Amino acid sequence: MLIDHKIESLIEETLPKSMSYIEFKELVSKLLAEGKSTGHTQSEDYLNYSKLSERRMKRWDKVFKFTEDDETFFSNWKIPITLLTIAEGWCGDAAHALPVLNKIALQSKNLELKIVLRDENEELMDQFLTNGGRAIPKVIALNHNLEVLFTWGARPSTATQLVQAYKQEHGKLTPEFKEDLQKWYNKDKGRTIVDDFRKQLELLQ
Repeated sequence: MLIDHKIESLIEETLPKSMSYIEFKELVSKLLAEGKSTGHTQSEDYLNYSKLSERRMKRWDKVFKFTEDDETFFSNWKIPITLLTIAEGWCGDAAHALPVLNKIALQSKNLELKIVLRDENEELMDQFLTNGGRAIPKVIALNHNLEVLFTWGARPSTATQLVQAYKQEHGKLTPEFKEDLQKWYNKDKGRTIVDDFRKQLELLQ
């Protein structure tokens, strides 16, 4: 368990600004109607990313399904945990992850998903970097004392391995690889995200 007074203080400041998943989606839709995206950067690219992410979230909201075993596991979860998640509306990885995280949280009265925007919470983001970068989504799992139990992100474990292997071989991610990664997400159907969180939660039992 990670205990750091600076992090706890930042979390205490950040939680009152957090949104539910529904509120996050409403914000993304509202900004899109105004021709805007979340975050500091406003551009045609980020606007298009946001439109694509909105469609992805709507799709996963409809098609994601638990196995019976997973549904039972999360429904029976007894330890109160807040899944404080740093994201942005334009982030493709967040669009795949947030609907699954929402379904996980909805399964148990003891799990709660709270979302904050990265660009509005850079100081908190900088406490949870991935390989030195502000990669999102980043989930910070908190107990009732706001102590960090574990973190997750910015991608499901298998996707992370695919990205790392490709970078090691090619130096950077190409548009072709990014397209292949989207195909992986569609084929995986949220399975790896569920598995990742089950493994983390099982360690806490």
